[in-house]
Amino acid sequence: MADAARSQDDTAHDGGKNGRFTGMGPFMLVWSGQAVSLVGNSVLRFAFVFETWSATGRATALTTLSLCALLPQVLLSPLAGAFVDRVKRRTALQLADGGGLLVVALLAVLHFTGGLRTWEVYGAVMLLGGAAAFQFPALGAAVPLLVDKSRLQRANSLLASAKSTADVGGPALGGLLVAFSGLGFILVADLVSFALALAAIRVVRMKGDNGPAAEAAGGPRKKLVAEAVEGMRFLFRFPSLRDLMLAFCCVNLVMVFGFAAVQPMVLARSGGETSALASVNTAIGVGGVAGGLLMAAWSGPRNRARGMLLGIIGMCLSAQVAMALAGEVVGWCAAILVGAALMPMINGTMQAIVQTKVPQEWHGRVFGAVMFLSQISVPLATAVSGPLADHVFEPQAADGSGVFVVLGPLLGDGPGSGMAAMLLVAGLCGITVAVLSMSRRTVREIDSLLPDVTDDDADSTVPTDSAESTGTTGTDKPDTPENKALVEG
Repeated sequence: MADAARSQDDTAHDGGKNGRFTGMGPFMLVWSGQAVSLVGNSVLRFAFVFETWSATGRATALTTLSLCALLPQVLLSPLAGAFVDRVKRRTALQLADGGGLLVVALLAVLHFTGGLRTWEVYGAVMLLGGAAAFQFPALGAAVPLLVDKSRLQRANSLLASAKSTADVGGPALGGLLVAFSGLGFILVADLVSFALALAAIRVVRMKGDNGPAAEAAGGPRKKLVAEAVEGMRFLFRFPSLRDLMLAFCCVNLVMVFGFAAVQPMVLARSGGETSALASVNTAIGVGGVAGGLLMAAWSGPRNRARGMLLGIIGMCLSAQVAMALAGEVVGWCAAILVGAALMPMINGTMQAIVQTKVPQEWHGRVFGAVMFLSQISVPLATAVSGPLADHVFEPQAADGSGVFVVLGPLLGDGPGSGMAAMLLVAGLCGITVAVLSMSRRTVREIDSLLPDVTDDDADSTVPTDSAESTGTTGTDKPDTPENKALVEG
């Protein structure tokens, strides 16, 4: 069974003799529209940050702005995923981009008729976050309709590369546009970017985009909340998916906890040099773009789960452990560039696993659950990291007490050393989680234990041909109670 699964992947990774990106034309068109829209949104976010800071002069206002963007996206993602499974994938993508276009159009009207107030910006950012909640499950469900299975990891990596391009290029472009053209031009430009994204979606034909199953459409419809909960239950029903997602969520929690300290650590250890922080942020963006493009050309590891976990270990070693131990800008940039380059491989591989192991009619709900589980830790880790840095780790570094009895010789006792310790601890915890996950057969051998969903499974509610945790062939049914428990957790 394992050999058969690997042979399928080998064929996929050979990429096709007509070229690595042959057959990706429809996806590339959608990707181009989404990339333009992501850059437009990044420019607008920068403009909002600038306007909010100019109006209030308070850091709390910027934190509130970030939470207004993040919380709706995280909290609504399970419901958005359930909704995506109720409509055609094209419709879901159009609603996500169309919602963003309407919000930006309203902002443009308010701006040109009397100016934007701070509370209106907060409300608009929340609405944009709500529209973004639909984008991730809609894109995750649409990609398998645009490319064949052999190119899923390439496609997902290109999406990650587009986001990294927007993250690094958006603020730079936004700074120029704010200085030379103003908020009005930025709003119009973002409207155009949404329009281009919508046009690309309208032009492309999505193979098999037939909407919900006929029997589901004709029978009684469950409540949206109940269907959202089903997406979460689906992930936890199969041990391989459950263990892989728990590993991903735990790593995400500890890594966000560490990454929240990166910017203040760089400023503290560099004596407040903004050029140092700008260099580190640029390295993150460049690494993300380069990693996405390399992954798209390579198409990813053959053993996807093992490759993803090795990527997590590499990212923890570089972007956290090495970042904490480095003492100057060059070391910080090199360390975090490597870590950022590994991120598209990690995220792209995880998405490809979900896309191939979960039936198409469940993609929206499952990706909504993935978004919720992976991102719910961000506000928690961000909220906890600041007080811990200020009241625990930094004082311990200055006094040489607590963990600095051991870490003091490695990290020093100057400003920022406490936050470096947070980054180091987070990296070590992430490595531990990845190693423990790799020791679990349900995760390490997910491709052989949980076979990919085939066209024959398209009408089934859940994949029943799993050999989960049994080592049997995919045609064996879990007839015995023991096998059923292993298959369905």
